[in-house]
Parts: sequence; structure tokens; C-alpha cells
Amino acid sequence: MGLTDREKEWGMKASRFLKAELKRAGIGYKELAERLNKHGLEETETSITGKLARGTFAVSFFLACLAVLELTEVSLEDL
Repeated sequence: MGLTDREKEWGMKASRFLKAELKRAGIGYKELAERLNKHGLEETETSITGKLARGTFAVSFFLACLAVLELTEVSLEDL
């Protein structure tokens, strides 16, 4: 079963948000992968590139990214 257009839209919003936060923090995909690995997630620069390009990833990945970026608040208006 594929994603609906609305699901794809929300996924891309989340992807754009993470990309913007990474840029704001001066963190690349390689460093993000290293930080996520320290927290028990098995990610690589390549896997992160694919997830953010597609806009499809589990909420656990999204939340882990927020944690390693030390973001304590996210407003839906930011997405």
C-alpha cells in the first residue's frame, strides 16, 4: 500500500524541517549518523540522505534526530 498525497506532503514537511535544523546547527549527514549511532540507531550518511530525500522515515527516526539536535520544542507551524 502506497502513501497518500497527504502523507507524502507531511513527510516532505518533516524532511525539510530536519534539513533546515541540521543546516542551522552546522551538522552534516555524516555527523548526524555518528550521533544517532551513539544512541543505538544504525544509520549511515547514505541512509540518512535517502530518508530525507524521499521524506519517508519512521517517527522514531524523527524523534531521535530531534533528540541529538537537542531540540526541546517543535511547533507544527515550523513544519
